[in-house]
Amino acid sequence: MTKLGTAFSEGIIAFIATNIDDIIILLIFFSQVDVNFRRRHILLGQYLGFAAITLASLPGFFGGLVVQREWIGLLGLLPIAIGIQQLVSRKEETTTVQTVSSDFTQSTPSNPVLSLILSILHPQTYKVAAVTIANGGDNISIYIPLFAGHDLTSLGVILSIFFIMVGVWCAIAYFLSLQPTIANILSRYGKAVVPFVLIGLGLFIMYERGTFTLLPWLRS
Repeated sequence: MTKLGTAFSEGIIAFIATNIDDIIILLIFFSQVDVNFRRRHILLGQYLGFAAITLASLPGFFGGLVVQREWIGLLGLLPIAIGIQQLVSRKEETTTVQTVSSDFTQSTPSNPVLSLILSILHPQTYKVAAVTIANGGDNISIYIPLFAGHDLTSLGVILSIFFIMVGVWCAIAYFLSLQPTIANILSRYGKAVVPFVLIGLGLFIMYERGTFTLLPWLRS
């Protein structure tokens, strides 16, 4: 597999593994859409929150510029540890999304640029962004080892995949919000798969970085 192909695969696997539970939150948001809480607030808030998580994970890339690639792969133990921890604990997590009420009805300006700016500055957008950051805080420990060991081009591929997938995730959640039966199945079984995907991702990171060659019996 080429370097860019590897980056493409890692980007998709990492995003899906770390954001399956985010679809449930997006489903909750889309079920609350009304005159003051629009779909654009959810989309923009999701992008703002995810951008903050990504920026917090970039030290992994810059650290990868000075640390030997094989040793960087040891960071793959982080997603493995998280996956094992989830398998061991199996604690039920309940996500509570508080509805923020507005005391005014905001009219939509005709100027699309002004409308976009007002949507970005809208409190509902920041509510979605805050929930995205809070729910995705653990993702940083996954993305740091993912970014490490890649060059700038591969990092660009991964980030492009990430931000494309944010839009895809919002679209999936919106359409699932129209199908209660499918949403219920995803809520019941989706989280059960996440630990195994995280463990597999960690092993893949270690394999791709050549970390297993550090083991004495694999050097010869």
